[in-house]
Amino acid sequence: MSHNRMDSAAYLSALLAKGFSKSLASRAYSLGFLPGQFPVLLELWNEDGLTQRELLDRLEVEQATLANTLGRMERDGLIERKQHPKDRRATCNFLTAKGKSIEGPAMDAAREADQDLFKGFRRFEKELMLEYIRWAIANARSL
Repeated sequence: MSHNRMDSAAYLSALLAKGFSKSLASRAYSLGFLPGQFPVLLELWNEDGLTQRELLDRLEVEQATLANTLGRMERDGLIERKQHPKDRRATCNFLTAKGKSIEGPAMDAAREADQDLFKGFRRFEKELMLEYIRWAIANARSL
């Protein structure tokens, strides 16, 4: 019995994520960030000064992945790290002026990338698809 990968939710989810990342990448590069940095930027735009632990808890990524992402963001001038005022072992991640200045254009770029993925969908179809995706994610988290 053969398995068709196009019938696999995991495979299709990976393709969807890759498509969004590719669509966002072309817009993100001109703004000075990478698609993988976008979730970190979102969190810091909502609450600047988060520690790496706080970001890990919110983003559900591997520690090494986040450490590399933060290092690159610091190198690219999007964030700066400062010693935590109460915990010597921790650093807080703050947006630089550059990191703050790209919020509006980056949000527009993400919206456009999202619209690219749902081109041809009617509004209710998009909303239904998003609901199904959220439902599947909730199921995956409960495993």
